[in-house]
Amino acid sequence: MDIALEKIKLIEWLAGLEDVGVLKELIALKENSGQDWWENLSKEERKEIETGMNQADAGDLTKHKDVMSKYQ
Repeated sequence: MDIALEKIKLIEWLAGLEDVGVLKELIALKENSGQDWWENLSKEERKEIETGMNQADAGDLTKHKDVMSKYQ
């Protein structure tokens, strides 16, 4: 992949972009690109992830196929 060429293509695409929604999404992506996603989580979300990690470390796991069959 030629990164310089891909950047030029993106610049050309962006210059012609008229969709305000897409522009807002790109601006939000740019503003959040340097942030650690962990810092954007609530305390509850962090606790749930930590609980899941602790369960996985303890071997308390559910097979993917079992989860999928439950929610299909």
